[in-house]
Amino acid sequence: MNYSVGQVAGFAGVTVRTLHHYDEIGLLVPGERSHAGHRRYTDADLDRLQQILFYRELGFPLDEVASLLDDPEADPRAHLRRQHELLTARIARLQEMAAAVETAMEAKKMGINLTPEEKFEVFGDHDPEQYAEEVERRWGDTEAYREAQRRSASYTKDDWKRINDEFAAVHARMGDLLAQGFAADSPEAMDGAEEHRLFISRHHYECAYETHTCLGEMYVADERFTAFYEVIRPGLAVFMRDAILANAVRNS
Repeated sequence: MNYSVGQVAGFAGVTVRTLHHYDEIGLLVPGERSHAGHRRYTDADLDRLQQILFYRELGFPLDEVASLLDDPEADPRAHLRRQHELLTARIARLQEMAAAVETAMEAKKMGINLTPEEKFEVFGDHDPEQYAEEVERRWGDTEAYREAQRRSASYTKDDWKRINDEFAAVHARMGDLLAQGFAADSPEAMDGAEEHRLFISRHHYECAYETHTCLGEMYVADERFTAFYEVIRPGLAVFMRDAILANAVRNS
């Protein structure tokens, strides 16, 4: 059996463009061609695509996926075992979060006041304000910091909710691009990076391209920022950095 690119896109829930891209970079080259030269995918190709999508869901960049799958000494069963372990760990974390949401919903419904420990147990020891003093120490003498302080002082609770929702949407779109296999220097990813830069300029401080690339480097260099992006989509910190750099180069 062999399948057209449209059929495979339908099976796998990816776009035809994604499959074309995988072919162009040598990640998934169709095993056959029709007499007219059209791509035809074999069962072995579908097996490889399944492996690719498993790794992509786990946040592995395309070049690393290619290295893993093309290793002549790699055991296909070892790939599955590794993916199963990573996915199981991720599922467990998501189940913890879902259970916490369900508990909160049920408590609201029953009129029960959860203790502070019960409300925040799922988040472990994370304190979103614990770095405030460090931020002031590192950047307190910069105009960007002073501008951000001036702006934030004027924001209401509703303003912060709207701003946070907007920023979450920016990150979600970048995470979706990563999941769909877009390269960090693709027009779509660079546009997403530009949207990220403009968001910062609009709500916090004027974010020049040089400043933006420094932020991108910090997302990878500082494990706290990396952890924030990894929760959204594994591999997103590196993807954000690379897209930000590519966008800065595009606009230089």
